[in-house]
Parts: sequence; structure tokens; C-alpha cells
Amino acid sequence: MNEARPTATIRIAAALIDDGAGRLLLVRKAGARCFMLAGGKIEDGETPLRALLRELEEEIGLSLPGEEVRHLGRFSAPAANEPDHIVEAEIFHVRVRHAPQTRAEIEEAVWVDHLEAAAMPLAPLARDHILPLARTL
Repeated sequence: MNEARPTATIRIAAALIDDGAGRLLLVRKAGARCFMLAGGKIEDGETPLRALLRELEEEIGLSLPGEEVRHLGRFSAPAANEPDHIVEAEIFHVRVRHAPQTRAEIEEAVWVDHLEAAAMPLAPLARDHILPLARTL
């Protein structure tokens, strides 16, 4: 059986955002089925933290000082929206109560608890790495 192998890597910075009350903020891009973390591609010459802060502002209207963001690590998974790609994600933790304003390519942003999140269609990164990680915070 021939399995498709990823041919390209997409470098992203994304935020595991929780509200301190057991809920996570997940987003869904326009035209996509899966929910994922807010964040996006790291541009050439940009640090992962700078990319994250830019993407959070662009996607959900969240402005944060960098010192309120904690780096959790680097994780890889198949890309949810680009066939034959993997994402290499720098994941950061943010604890904030925020009413997301969907902007840019984001169609939907929802606060959900862990059980609700587990029942949703999730990007592989969120399903395989972020949900288990979020339970430890």
C-alpha cells in the first residue's frame, strides 16, 4: 500500500489560549472543516513570538505584550488544509479572557471545554498534541 508522504513543511506559530476556567479558544478558517489554534505562518526573518503576536492581532483582534506569552515547545503534525504538507509549530500558551473578533481568514472562533473540543473536527496538531497538553496546564 502506497501512503502519501509529506513533501513540504510549513513553519507556524500558534497559541494554546485558555481562559483559566477550563476552556480553550479554537478557530476555523473560512472554507475549512477543522478547528485549530489561532496563529499562522512565520514569515522570513520573523521570530516565532513576533509571528504569533502579529497573527493573533490579525485573526482574532487580540493584542498582547510578549511577556504574557509562554513558549511550550515545537510540535509537528500533518497539515489540516494543505495536502502532503506537515506543520512544524512553535506553540505558545496564553491565559486570557478575550471576546474574539473574527478577522482575516477566520470564519469562526469558539470557546470550548476539553470534552466539547474532543468531539469537534480538529486539525491533527490540535487533536494529537494540543488537547493532551492543555489538560496539563
